[in-house]
Amino acid sequence: MARKTGGNIKDLLFERTTGAFAFLVLFLAALLFAVLLRESMPALRKFGAAFLVTGTWDPVLDQFGALPFIYGTLVSSFLAVLIAVPLSVGAAIFINEFAPPWMKTPVSFLAELLAAIPSVIYGLWGIFVLVPVLRDWFMKPVTKYLGWIPLFKGPVYGPSMLAAGVLLAIMIVPFILSVSREVLATVPQRQKEAVLSLGGTRWEMLRIVIGQHCIPGIFGATILGLGRALGETMAVTMVIGNRPEAILSLFQPGYSMAAVIANEFTEAVGDVYLSSLVLIGLVLFTMTLAVNLAAKWILTKMVARASRGI
Repeated sequence: MARKTGGNIKDLLFERTTGAFAFLVLFLAALLFAVLLRESMPALRKFGAAFLVTGTWDPVLDQFGALPFIYGTLVSSFLAVLIAVPLSVGAAIFINEFAPPWMKTPVSFLAELLAAIPSVIYGLWGIFVLVPVLRDWFMKPVTKYLGWIPLFKGPVYGPSMLAAGVLLAIMIVPFILSVSREVLATVPQRQKEAVLSLGGTRWEMLRIVIGQHCIPGIFGATILGLGRALGETMAVTMVIGNRPEAILSLFQPGYSMAAVIANEFTEAVGDVYLSSLVLIGLVLFTMTLAVNLAAKWILTKMVARASRGI
């Protein structure tokens, strides 16, 4: 009886300790939001909701609007996901289904190693390699022949929204690739063999298997990469051009929310200026939270549909 009581006490202590850890995580998130909200109040009182739709950023006149930075963050992140998802999923399928055994481990290791490279290293590579290559081999020819399209209008400088999107895509590939590989590896081998035994091709087998079992996991991997892209700072700052304008052309410089905070926080003079930068951080925090909550809801619906066989 004493042993049972002692065991119950240990279980209760373990339960309370882990519950405290979970509460601490929620408390830290709430505290972060509260601090951002408190420090951004001067800008909220002065600009209100117009802060989100105003494109003026003039520290001299204390006129601030976050529209160019919201636009730059969303466009660069969307470009990154648009490029990274097909590349990552295709690479994951090749590694799991087609690569010879001697190739799987080295390729997987090198892909995961990319996630450990500091973002400033990516930024330096972007400045000295990616930007010149994109400028001379892609942007200039495209502008020459398709410059009449608003997305490809010149002049071409090099640092641009496109450069930021491509660099972000390279940075989030390891995250999406690793999760996609694990998701593909969970598919039972019997189901693959069943499709093949019924006369299906390898492509049909992959399409059926991915469609029925792997789409929710790949979607979750995509959201993980999107979260990384939304908050990336140094690498984007070094290649995006840092121009506070919302321009439709992908070949023109832009600005992101994380980049403007990193560039101007130490130079912010005056309560309104500093508060406006903190308010941008609050908008980024809220945007990231909203994206993850929406993704969680969509993922729940997708898993429920998959479990019903719809």
